[in-house]
Amino acid sequence: MPVLVITGTGTEVGKTVTTAAVAAAALAAGRSVAVLKPAQTGVRPDERGDADEVVRLAGEVTTAELARYPEPLAPGTAARRSGRAAVRPHEIAEAAAKLAEEHDLVLVEGAGGLLVRFDDEGTTLADAAELLGASVLVVASAGLGTLNITELTARELRRRGLDLAGVVIGSWPAEPDLASRCNVADLPEVADAPLLGALPEGAGALEPARFRTEAPGWLAPRLDGVWDATAFGTEA
Repeated sequence: MPVLVITGTGTEVGKTVTTAAVAAAALAAGRSVAVLKPAQTGVRPDERGDADEVVRLAGEVTTAELARYPEPLAPGTAARRSGRAAVRPHEIAEAAAKLAEEHDLVLVEGAGGLLVRFDDEGTTLADAAELLGASVLVVASAGLGTLNITELTARELRRRGLDLAGVVIGSWPAEPDLASRCNVADLPEVADAPLLGALPEGAGALEPARFRTEAPGWLAPRLDGVWDATAFGTEA
């Protein structure tokens, strides 16, 4: 099934911009793309959500959103506080499978990290990935502290028998410090998975036309890109 689940090591690590970059690279390669956002939090009904941002940056992708909650909280907490129904893993899996029937690639963007809860029963994005049998792409930060949380995320994926496609650095600083430079080599080791790209700091602020042109250069060939991990300082 052509489904890739995109999660992060936490909030504000660049999941949405990475999702847009993966979508843009796939579109440039001639593939049809759909993006599923199971739960959008912290956004009113009349505001633009993450899926809208992917469309703005990447171009003509199909989007779907299963639930929207006004408070910027974990989906399970936001659902409970709003009095609205929570999103269940089987609903995510069913929606992704339906999109996969008509698209070459379906990207499922989670909220926060892998184990952020969707409901009061404690189900997570990992449960949806299990139902789909989908690979998971982890978006990580570049700097100090990223190795621990990336390794914990990778270990949980393997504990569940899920395939970790690789790691993408969601925002590579224009002037990387020592920790960031060292992490380029250490991230693939602690994750036991390849580093599949690094988005430049501020990528989401680029003009859409430039974003679409440059996106393949940020991602490895496994993600329809041309990025060279070896030249960046590690092995693909």
